[in-house]
This record gives sequence, C-alpha cells and structure tokens, in this order.
Amino acid sequence: MNYIIIATIVLLITLLGVYLVIENNRKKAKNAEKQVFNQRHNEVTLHFKTKTSEFVAAGAIPSKYSGTINAIVNNFFVVQAHTEDNLNQLERIVELFILTVGEEVHKHREKDTMDTLKDTMTAFAKELPTNGVAYNKDFYYESLPAMITLLKTADITDVENQDKDEIDIDADSDQNNQTEVNKLATAQI
Repeated sequence: MNYIIIATIVLLITLLGVYLVIENNRKKAKNAEKQVFNQRHNEVTLHFKTKTSEFVAAGAIPSKYSGTINAIVNNFFVVQAHTEDNLNQLERIVELFILTVGEEVHKHREKDTMDTLKDTMTAFAKELPTNGVAYNKDFYYESLPAMITLLKTADITDVENQDKDEIDIDADSDQNNQTEVNKLATAQI
C-alpha cells in the first residue's frame, strides 16, 4: 500500500513538472510572437517616419505637417486590436502612401511644380483626424486609402494624350459643323 501511495505522489509530481515546462514554453513562444509583432510594427513606423522626413526635405510636405502625417502610424493601434491582419493593413497603407507620394514627388520635380504638391499635401494633412479615437478600422480600411488615391495626378503622357484627344474631338466637331453648314447652304440655294 505504501508503494502505491509513493508511486502516485511521484507520478503527480512528474505530471506537475511536465505541465509547468509546457506552460513555460507556451509563454516563451507567446512572448517571442509579441516581440516579432512589435519589431515589425516598429520597422513599419520607422520606415514611414523616415520617408516622411525625406518628403519634407524634398519640399513635398511642409515641415509643420510632418507630425500630423506621422499620426497615421502613431495612432494605428489606438482603437484597433494588435492582430496580424491589422498589422498587414498598416504595412499596405504605409507602402501605398510612400509609393504614391514618391511618384508625385518625381512627377512634380520634372514639371517644376513642387509648390502644387506641397499644397496638395497640406490639404491632405488637414483632412486627417485630429483625435486618436478617429483613427479606427473604417478610417484605415476605407477613408485613408481613398485619400491617398486622391493624391495621384495624371502622368505627363496621359495629359498630353488627353489634350490630343480633345483637339481631335474639337476638330471632328468643327468638321461636322462645317458639313452641316454646307448642307444648309446647299439646301437654301
């Protein structure tokens, strides 16, 4: 009987030890996931802020609005859960913003119209929410991508092609009007 009690106690101690080891490993894995998540978030935030500083230096963004624009990444997790999907959305938004503004800087440098871009970016910054609670899921999934898309201007070749199409349409219209005038004049004769 004593052997059964001793064996049971040893078995319970072994099970408790195994449980504690498994629980400890689970906590370590969870902490490692949090560290990876936080590192990705910090990298995205740093990348965005670095690019914003470059855009300020390029003259695309007024320096007084750089903090307002940086609020896009600073306030991302104010009212949103720290999930992988949300972090992926932040990465998409950051890349969309950086690519769009980068393209616009390139276009406006070629045309020597950086003041126009600066005005556009000022208007963009003024449209951003002023309180952290407004930086919610709807803002990041719907409003902000639309606002960033509005920053795009037409390419130089697109504008030239559009102007050429309008000239062709005007010429066709003038030719049709002239033909109708000739028909009316002939009908009156």
